[in-house]
Amino acid sequence: MHPALSVIFFTTATGAGYGLLALLGVYAAFGLLPSDLALGLVSLGIALGLISAGLFASSGHLGHPERAWRAFSQWRSSWLSREGVAAVITYVPAGLFALGWILFGQTGGWVAGAGLLAALCAAITVAMTGMIYASLKPVAEWHTPFTLPAYLIYAAMTGLTLLNAILQGFGLGGRTLVGLAALATICGWGWKRATWRHDRDRSGLPTVNSATGLVGGTVHSIQWPHTERNYLLKEMGFRIARKHSGRLRRIMQALAFGIPTLLFACALLAPGWVAILASISAALIQFAGMLVERWLFFAEATHTVTLYYGRES
Repeated sequence: MHPALSVIFFTTATGAGYGLLALLGVYAAFGLLPSDLALGLVSLGIALGLISAGLFASSGHLGHPERAWRAFSQWRSSWLSREGVAAVITYVPAGLFALGWILFGQTGGWVAGAGLLAALCAAITVAMTGMIYASLKPVAEWHTPFTLPAYLIYAAMTGLTLLNAILQGFGLGGRTLVGLAALATICGWGWKRATWRHDRDRSGLPTVNSATGLVGGTVHSIQWPHTERNYLLKEMGFRIARKHSGRLRRIMQALAFGIPTLLFACALLAPGWVAILASISAALIQFAGMLVERWLFFAEATHTVTLYYGRES
């Protein structure tokens, strides 16, 4: 599949933003969030800023962005429409959470309730995003049990990394949060490798015979119905060289998982300004790594329609 930059940024930014928003809501519900104005402005500003920027960027993939509102009408049958509805609904409790924290200086009571509701809505929205891709049967790499949990795991991972960086910057960080961020990063790394292993070893993939419904003999493509690359081949027949894929996988693992894990170890071993610098660096590097991960998520996916254009399986 062709990796559109708008969708890559959308899935990365909203995942991190919703993850951070959900964690802030949970922290408030358990009374772990101080009612500090500057902390509220920075943390909610980053969370809602990433969410809004990601949602705005997603419209760049539309042929007619001015018609984006029509997507909301198909919520009964479309995961994309459901995601849009969930994203809009999330702004309501998130706005109340921000109102109570920033204007009234409270993080308990009804503000904590709004935060917890925002956390629930954020998790539902991320799940809806994952289902957009997990429900696509023609794309074998996405239509697996690994896709939906991956979106939730990566949102929690990047959210914990951001929350740790913010709290460390305000002198409120602790070893427990650093350890949780490191554990989430390691879990995300393991899930990514398990996904690759599943994709490599999977069986029962569509073939030219099964795609055409001609089960007897062997079906071959003699000639394409056109002489130039068309939309289907550009968007759904995108191919990445194996050597480039392998190199990008190594870069992604280093940026998204390996280096942040080492930086978390530094934060645990050397508190103070070293922990602050390491935590902020981990958040920035991991975000860059997740952009590469999203690019590979699309670039390595193959659509069944390519079987009609020469691919055998």
